[in-house]
Amino acid sequence: MKKTAILVTAAIGIVASLGSCSKKITTPVASSAAYSSFETLCLGVEHDGSQTLRAWGKGTSKGDAIEQAKKNAVYDVLFKGIKGTGECNQTPLVPEVNARERYSEYFNPFFSDGGEYRKFVKEEKGGEASRLQAKGKSISNYGVIVTVDREGLRRQLEKDGVLKEGTRH
Repeated sequence: MKKTAILVTAAIGIVASLGSCSKKITTPVASSAAYSSFETLCLGVEHDGSQTLRAWGKGTSKGDAIEQAKKNAVYDVLFKGIKGTGECNQTPLVPEVNARERYSEYFNPFFSDGGEYRKFVKEEKGGEASRLQAKGKSISNYGVIVTVDREGLRRQLEKDGVLKEGTRH
């Protein structure tokens, strides 16, 4: 695990230095990392309150893995909170215990393929140069930089009755 964390940190450094290159590249990570789980990390907060994150997702294809990373980013903002530099709000937007299960009729369609979650997350420009890839024999694990509209999520959840209006987390 420690080797994987060091490898990922080194890969993030490489990606950052390649960010200004015009060539489209996906930075590879050790294939054993394809089977590992990584935490969503805070990279910063925008002036509108949105959070820039490095999120990871697994899938049998590149597209599936990247979509899963986007879902994971929104899920973590909603239910887990974001770890990192301290700029991101570490408190989950929905702090209620078992909220995902309690409101499953709301969140199952919300997180379905093509669901409403997509309105609140976008992959940062930079495309391939901002992606980390760990590819195993049958699975890919991608780390992508995304921005999650935390305030937009809060307003939508209030409108839909999942959160009480005026709730600030």
